Amino acid sequence: MTEALLMYLKVLVVGGTICMIGEIIIIETKITPARILVLFLMVGAVLGGLNIYQYLVEWAGAGATIPITGFGAALARGAIIGAKTHGFFGALGGGLIATSAGIAVSIGLSYLVALITHSKTKKN
Repeated sequence: MTEALLMYLKVLVVGGTICMIGEIIIIETKITPARILVLFLMVGAVLGGLNIYQYLVEWAGAGATIPITGFGAALARGAIIGAKTHGFFGALGGGLIATSAGIAVSIGLSYLVALITHSKTKKN
């Protein structure tokens, strides 16, 4: 039981810290949330490409893989594997292959939520 509790604590600390950094950036700067999202994705991709982010994933599990930085790291890892096996075009498709399950689930669940909640466009 204590191992599971320790893992939950690691997930909370790492995931919460990543989100807290995003909130601090939003509050203290004039950077838009969309640009912060791209920034976090790029940081994850760079750290993933340098194989640094993997250490955080091994230690914190979902706390590191669920935020957008984990998606960036997965894209980079897939691109590196694709480049090693299939060259230049493998690098282009490798990231998409590595993250395709997450992308498909996100799109599918977004569609399902839109059907259930009867979302409407915003009227100006």
